[in-house]
Formats: sequence, C-alpha cells, structure tokens
Amino acid sequence: MSNNDDLDLMKKGADEILLLDELEPQLKSGKPLRVKLGMDPTAPDLHLGHTVVLNKMRHFQMLGHHAIFLIGDFTAMIGDPTGKNATRQPLSNEQIKINAQTYEKQVFKILDPKRTEVVFNSTWMHELGAEGLIKLAAKYTVARMLEREDFKQRYKNGDSIAIHEFLYPLNQGYDSVALKADVELGGTDQKFNLLVGRELQKHYGQKPQVILTMPILEGLDGVQKMSKSLGNYIGIDESPKSMFGKIMSISDDLMWRYYDLLSDRTPAEINKLKNSVSEGANPRDIKFLLAEEIISRFHDSAAATAAREGFIAQFQQGVLPEDIPEVRLNLDAVPQLALANIMRDAGLAPSVTEAQRLIEQGGVLLDNVKISDKGLKIAAGKTYLLQVGKRKFAKVTI
Repeated sequence: MSNNDDLDLMKKGADEILLLDELEPQLKSGKPLRVKLGMDPTAPDLHLGHTVVLNKMRHFQMLGHHAIFLIGDFTAMIGDPTGKNATRQPLSNEQIKINAQTYEKQVFKILDPKRTEVVFNSTWMHELGAEGLIKLAAKYTVARMLEREDFKQRYKNGDSIAIHEFLYPLNQGYDSVALKADVELGGTDQKFNLLVGRELQKHYGQKPQVILTMPILEGLDGVQKMSKSLGNYIGIDESPKSMFGKIMSISDDLMWRYYDLLSDRTPAEINKLKNSVSEGANPRDIKFLLAEEIISRFHDSAAATAAREGFIAQFQQGVLPEDIPEVRLNLDAVPQLALANIMRDAGLAPSVTEAQRLIEQGGVLLDNVKISDKGLKIAAGKTYLLQVGKRKFAKVTI
C-alpha cells in the first residue's frame, strides 16, 4: 500500500481524527505505532457494535502497527458515566473477571493474536495507589470535567454527580500514559475521555496521542445504539442462523449503515451495490451478501451459505398457500415500477396510497423480506412473491 492508501484505510468509516496532520507524518515514517483500544467488560459478550472500532484496530494491524487491546477491569469498578443521566452502578469484581475472560477470547475473532497485546488496567492502577491517584487528580480541574456534556447537563439539572465519576476519565487518560499510546481509538461518545488522555500525556512529558473516533452503530431497531440490555444486538458468538435472521430483519436504509461500518468492502464497492439497487436489484439480495460476509468472518463461508439456505427454507416452509394467484403485468418496456403501483394492479391494495400505508406499517413482504420503503421500485423481467398481511399473496411477473 502507498502512504495515501494507508491514510484512506484509516479514514474509512471514521467520524473524526484528531489531529490528522499529526497522524499523517507518523504513518509516513514507517515506524510501528502503538495503537490503543480500551473496553470495559460490562457485559458477558461482544456484539457487532463493539466490532466497529475493533475493525479499525484491525486496519492498523494490516499496516504493521502494534495493537494494544486494553480490558478495563479497574475502570469497570468505577463505572463509565458516559451518556448517563444518573450515577452508574459499578460492577462486582466477580462479574468483571467473568466478562473479561470472555472479551479476551472473543476479540481474536477480529484481531490478529500475533500482533495484539492484551493488557488489564488494574496492573498499573493498583501500583499507582492512593498517593498516586491524588497526584493524578491534581492534574485536572473540576471546571474542565464539567465541560463534558453529560456532567454539564446533570449539574445544570441539579442531579447528583459522585466524586468517583470524575475518576473515570482520569483513569482512562492515565491508561494512555502507562501504555505510551501513539493512537487511541474509541466511539464518538468517548471523545472527552480520549482528549483527557492527550492532556495527561503532555503533563507526563509524552507526545500526545492521536485520537480516532468511530460512529456508534445503531441496533436492529435503527434508532438506539446496539446494546444487549436493549435487546437490539447481534452477538459475535451467536449461531449463524440467529445472526443471519437478525441481519435480514434490519431495514433497507439501515443496511447501508451496516455496510459502511461493518463490511470490508471499499466505499467504491458499496456505492456499486447502492447503484445496483437504484437500477432495480432486490435489496434482499444485497442484504444476503452483507449477512454472508459477517457470518463468514465469525464462523466460516460454509456456515454462511447454510444460514442463507436455511433462512430461505424457513420462510417458505408452511407459510405459502397452495393456490397463490399468478399475475402478469404488461409494462410496455418500462424498466422498473413502484412496488405500491404493482400492489394496486395485482389487487393486493385498493389504491397506491393504501399500498404505501401498508408498506410503511411493515405489512408487506417482497420475496419473504419485509419492505419499509414506500417508494421502492423493482425491476421488470422477473417474477416476485408478494405478501400483504397474513393472508394476501400473489406471484407477480412484470
């Protein structure tokens, strides 16, 4: 790869790089960078939301840099207040140990174990001790802490902020000092904490780390961030069948977000897929490709193929009536037609407006895939299976 290619790979999917003019010369130097990513073991399993930033660390590994995966067993005892409107309860030592063991195992489904150093921040935080923690706390002011949005809002509303919560960004920042990190990765919600790391490195006479933030992946609902507690997640240890079904359940719009943040395809390749849908390709088939790619990564290609075939069979078996009406529409060489118009012409809806309403409500399936885009157009020259509600079916040839 050229230096420009290296930089393009670093930028792929990234929300922000601070500071880009610091990262560029480091990439050009050819010296392996110490790239840090920390995760607190707050849940027993990793999900696809976690892999957004893990994939970026893998990109650094592909370029020959040294990956440091930090398991925040000490910071988990404090509890990350990021995005919280109330004091977060810390985990017990036993919960942390169990979750940390799982993280340590699962992370190598993404990262190259030969190029990954796994560390626990309890190692140096216990050594720092009470006296060291007091000295660390003296390097940051309460005023600076209250610049952080969640703290600022809680202070403004008169909600409680416990003193130990201020220790969280300080501890995370000190991790960068202890590891002499050149680059730290994190989600956009971690920006304040990552900037604390830069400032503390300056206090300790180190070159401040470059910060690269990645977007937060929405869960299956397309609204809230992916979270096990919200039930809108896809775990990387789930069965191929479960993963495939969940990926196929996401909306067509959300599919492109998943492509951007989870797929190894280049932006040019993703744009080509988008264009194919605009030209009439079935979004279901494009979603199949995404599901197979992700399952191949965490299982293998054979499991991905079997999951696809099982998904198709599951949605066909025992659902379709034996006497489905067959409808042929003559389009007079029109290359594609709006789904809502097809539903009206096939007798599945009394009007285009009603068809659009049914689509928006999630009551329409095209080839066994739920459709949410009321303006969807599909290509001529094919036969499609349309289902409206539980009882209306038609095989439509256009």
